[in-house]
Amino acid sequence: MQILRKTLAQEVADRLTEEIVNGDYAVGEKLPIEPELMKIYGVGRSSIREAIKILSIQGILQVQQGVGTFIVSKNAEESLDSQMNKSNAEEIQEVRSILDAKIAAKAALHRSEKDLKTIKHYLDERGRLADEDNASECYQADINFHTAIAESCGNMLLKEIYTVACRHLMKFFEESHKNEVTFFKLSQKIHTELYEAIEKKDPETAARIAQSIVDRIY
Repeated sequence: MQILRKTLAQEVADRLTEEIVNGDYAVGEKLPIEPELMKIYGVGRSSIREAIKILSIQGILQVQQGVGTFIVSKNAEESLDSQMNKSNAEEIQEVRSILDAKIAAKAALHRSEKDLKTIKHYLDERGRLADEDNASECYQADINFHTAIAESCGNMLLKEIYTVACRHLMKFFEESHKNEVTFFKLSQKIHTELYEAIEKKDPETAARIAQSIVDRIY
């Protein structure tokens, strides 16, 4: 079994999150400047900047250019979910477009046999429900399929961001497909090809197919 190593940036992000939750930094407080953070955490400038980017995406930090970086929340999932809730369908799809290829590639490298069974279950369910013209459950099966791939990618941060985004996809599907499953029937083959690439541990092919799927949605 492969042991997954966190990057320095992820370790710094985790430590910062823990300190914010514990009250070492208060909501509304400004973080120390980069050179001080580099000394505190014993890492280089690039790791500090990446950690800040990670926590900004999660909604914990907010960077104000020329002013500094401020703590805006203690709860990453709630703040990110709140931001997603305020976003329109196109913005949520853009998040998927950015993340899907990377997640698929990592899933091809890190998936377990148990992960494959879960992914395949939702793939088959997606196809069956599309054939039955069961729109709402087909949409949910599609969401579950992609979420299961994210669950297997080996990167907890990517998984969490993607999972939160997927919670808001149902509204997008309902608005864009209008209770139709034609797209889902036509795209079952390419979804099967994505599963097969992940099964074969082929990250390049998995990334290419995942990007193609998102591009078809636009």
